[in-house]
Formats: sequence, structure tokens, C-alpha cells
Amino acid sequence: MIRIDSRSLVVFLAAAITSLGCVGALRMAYSADDPVGPVVLTAPVSVPENATSAIAAPAILRAADGHYWAEASIDGRRTRMLVDTGASLVTLGRRDARRLGVMPQESEFSHTLTTAAGPVKAAPVRLRSIAIAGVRIEDVDAMVIDHDLPAPLLGMSFLGRLSAFEARQDAIVLKG
Repeated sequence: MIRIDSRSLVVFLAAAITSLGCVGALRMAYSADDPVGPVVLTAPVSVPENATSAIAAPAILRAADGHYWAEASIDGRRTRMLVDTGASLVTLGRRDARRLGVMPQESEFSHTLTTAAGPVKAAPVRLRSIAIAGVRIEDVDAMVIDHDLPAPLLGMSFLGRLSAFEARQDAIVLKG
């Protein structure tokens, strides 16, 4: 059983509202006929000696749409995720949760989140692991939203467990 105090819930709700607003904007901006592919480096990039910004660790490159898309493995199953530093938790829609084998029971959709599109039910889950570009984090807290999302969100419940990450104009550098 997961216990959530009221202050944490308020912070989470604010982050969830922001994240779902971003997802809604992405849904309007990109149709299923125009997918944006993820670009993830799994090794350091070689750069010329005179370059000023070398990437010396695994990184997620910025896509043509301006967002950072990561090719991830959740509990051993591959999925494309939108990096969202404004999301408190990794967030999955029902379709993605079902495909990844982490679908909670109906009775576990006990949290109500208020979003720009109105209230939505959500269920807390714990993912065994998320691996991106050779960086693996185990026992990651996440939420399953009671509807489909255009893409799962990679939030701070993963990113905050890294030793560090650096957001650059061209990439997010991961430091396990």
C-alpha cells in the first residue's frame, strides 16, 4: 500500500496537470500518421578537438520537433517515451500500461487528477525497472492514467534517481 500525504498529492496534481496539458498539445500537434522517432545515443559522441560542447555520457538527443524522445525498456519491454521534467512521476496511459504488462486492477484507479481536459482517474504502480541508453533504474514509481496518452511520460521518478542529468540545447545527458 502506498501512502501519500496531502502536500505531496498537491504537488503531484500540479505536475500531472502540466504534463497532461503538454500531452494534449502534442496530441493536437502530431497525428498518428506523422510519428516522431526517438533518437537515443547509447555511447559517447565523438566530437572534434576544437568543439566546445562534447557529450561524454549516454544522452537523449533533441528530435526535430524540439522534444526529447527516449527509446526505453520498461520491465524488459521497449517503448518510446517523452522526456518530461515537469512530471513528478513516470506516467503511462492505459494502452501503454497494458502493452507493458503493468496494468493495475480497476479498483486501484482510486486517485482523481484534475487536468485541463477535466478530471481523470489514475492508479499508482511500481515499475521493476526502466533502462535508457545503458542507464538502468529499478523500482520506479509511476501512475497509470485512466485513458490513453499519445506517449508515456518519463518524469522525475526516473530522472531524479540518476546521479545527475544535464539538459542541453541539443541533448539531455544522463549520468547513472
